[in-house]
Amino acid sequence: MSRIRKISKILTGRAAVDGAGVKLVRVLGHRDVEDFDPFLLLDAFDSTNPEDYVKGFPWHPHRGIETVTYLVSGIIEHGDSLGNKGEILDGDCQWMTAGSGIIHQEMPKPSARLLGAQLWLNLPARDKMANPQYGDIKSHDVPAVDEEGSIVRVIAGPYKNITGAFEGRYVKAKYLDVEVKAGKEWSFGTGDDMTLFIFILLGSGRFDPDEEEAIDSKRAVLFGDGDTFWVRAGNEGIRFLLFSGKPLKEPVAWGGPIVMNTREELDVAFRELSENTFVKHE
Repeated sequence: MSRIRKISKILTGRAAVDGAGVKLVRVLGHRDVEDFDPFLLLDAFDSTNPEDYVKGFPWHPHRGIETVTYLVSGIIEHGDSLGNKGEILDGDCQWMTAGSGIIHQEMPKPSARLLGAQLWLNLPARDKMANPQYGDIKSHDVPAVDEEGSIVRVIAGPYKNITGAFEGRYVKAKYLDVEVKAGKEWSFGTGDDMTLFIFILLGSGRFDPDEEEAIDSKRAVLFGDGDTFWVRAGNEGIRFLLFSGKPLKEPVAWGGPIVMNTREELDVAFRELSENTFVKHE
């Protein structure tokens, strides 16, 4: 008999300004590391006013993590110290492995609506210093599974018998973009040993057949143990991002854009930044 995962925690996040002046909602952060392991941070953005975001995220470093940027709508130009550059457009996702170190920039451009999220995924200690790599996931490569009452876009990891557009190299995280029509139910089987949470982009829904209270958009919902995820959409439907991954259960030493396992490793990283020896692979 299936065991539906119950709600463990609901986060509303907090308004924040990052980069050179980008207004966003910081949904997950330092305080949530243990509960959401292996996920570190989730920033959500939703604006129809370009002044909220066009100052962007100028050149900055990362080490020890993967950053996953997904746009439902909008335009973000990016470039890095390795010479990569390009655009993230409607329905695109960029899965960047910072690994041993990269310096990059992300610059949103004016659009009708900037709607999306950036996720930070921790790297295991053995892979912290892996070579930096990009996974550029284009919208036309993302399978869209049209089921009765729902559409599931499989960004990363498998969904039922569908292979996602991307597979994590170091943490086999699942990333789904799920739309459920008003009043419809959607469920799928999950590994019992996986951390699982969602971020509600639009609409509302119930996540427990025994509870009547609906949860509205712009919230993250963490689920407890079980082998089945279940949702019933509210009157306007629901669209949410679903994340699942096996916890690393390793110590976390976090200093701004760099996440390592010890304070000493952080000190090395910041010393290398000051000495211009941070980037290991050209």
